[in-house]
Amino acid sequence: MPFVPSRPPLSGESSGSEAMEMTSHDIPVTRKVIVGVDGSAPSKAALRWAARICERTGNPIEAVIAWEWPRSYGWSPMLEEWHPDAEAEKMLQQTLDDVFGSQRPAGLVASVRHGAPRNVLIEASDGAEMLVVGSRGHGGFTGLLLGSVSAACAEHAHCPVVVVREPRAPATA
Repeated sequence: MPFVPSRPPLSGESSGSEAMEMTSHDIPVTRKVIVGVDGSAPSKAALRWAARICERTGNPIEAVIAWEWPRSYGWSPMLEEWHPDAEAEKMLQQTLDDVFGSQRPAGLVASVRHGAPRNVLIEASDGAEMLVVGSRGHGGFTGLLLGSVSAACAEHAHCPVVVVREPRAPATA
């Protein structure tokens, strides 16, 4: 039986064992699945995982990339033609092309947001069905199993979080 994310019934609601009556006032709500993207192999694996789940559940995907000014911004000279938001957009589109090619999932939304990645993803998780992140990004210490952004999301997100590891290459004899 496929995994179908859902919330537990609220007080007074059916647990799902009985048929539910819908009226013209009831509007089915399909909450999106947020996927954190940074172009790394684990974030590509997270996109693939989310696409497989959303194909079964019908949830739309929102691929989110975050950018922020370097800590040295304002202290050292910057190139006027440097636009980190445009670079983030380019990275996001390239990642979506690498993962899906021209066959992007229906309803896929690509979002470029300003801010620290952990804060952007935690904020984006509010009202989402789930947040999907790769286990590691581009920064930090490569020996760690869980990156700081994925750890922060697992601890502080407003919805369930799935941390996806990059598939290992098959062992050769």
